[in-house]
Amino acid sequence: MARVHRWLADSYWATEIPFDVVQRSFENSLCFGLFHKGDGQVGVARVITDRSTFAYLGDVFIAEAHRGGGLGDLLMQTIMAHSDLQNLRRMMLATWDMHPLYRKYGFGDIANPERLMEISNPEIYKGFKG
Repeated sequence: MARVHRWLADSYWATEIPFDVVQRSFENSLCFGLFHKGDGQVGVARVITDRSTFAYLGDVFIAEAHRGGGLGDLLMQTIMAHSDLQNLRRMMLATWDMHPLYRKYGFGDIANPERLMEISNPEIYKGFKG
């Protein structure tokens, strides 16, 4: 969990996220990890889901030294094949830069963006003293 926390705390989407928030978020999600003999954990992802109708894919991360070798594809294949994620009405994610990877697995632009709303607080963890 310490390694995952370091990755996420340095990511563009969860900058400075506190350790206890990462730990709770993974405890309450369907989690996936990639491990390399000798290097330990090299990737992670989590899915927030009710396992019936909806899922949100988040915190997908591959260690920089292991990028470009197909691990993102391997992780996505594993996630998409998971039995708890079949026949969902909707699966969502947010990404800044990995659209080509996710499109290979069926993700596309929001069909009706006018229906979606959000509360967004991207600076929530900066200076967090939790």
